[in-house]
Amino acid sequence: MFSHVRIDSRLIHGQVVEAWLPALKVGRVVVADDEAADSPLMRAAMGLAVPSGVEVDISRLDDVPFVRLEQDRVRTLLLLRDVAALFRARGRGLVLRHVNLGNVHHGPGRRPVSASVYLTAEELEQLRALEAEGVEVEARGVPADKPIRVAEMAERFQKG
Repeated sequence: MFSHVRIDSRLIHGQVVEAWLPALKVGRVVVADDEAADSPLMRAAMGLAVPSGVEVDISRLDDVPFVRLEQDRVRTLLLLRDVAALFRARGRGLVLRHVNLGNVHHGPGRRPVSASVYLTAEELEQLRALEAEGVEVEARGVPADKPIRVAEMAERFQKG
């Protein structure tokens, strides 16, 4: 069961290991990312970062069995690189309940919506649509941070 979906361009790193894993009490971390899956170095580094006792699966996005993982009872944190990957995963059967935007880097057409999240207007609209469907969408780096909801993200986006 996916207890949490996090968008984080850095995938597995200190914030995830030290803050999110203990807070969410997950038994498995799934990284659905083509670049990470295709890199033995990235796979090894991320696998070593996660504490023993937590299963790690690093796979190409199209190879992740979202429906099967949703149906088992292992609390799972899903890590995706960007908003586009979120919608790709959804199209492959990922059920969304809660989406956390942790780190989405600056780039062309992106504006800040938090200290570490930059979105395009299109991504913001996609997230608004998810929220309208009942998906909880937030931006925050660690569980102790105050969550920034989509309406506040939109305000911050407008201010640029």
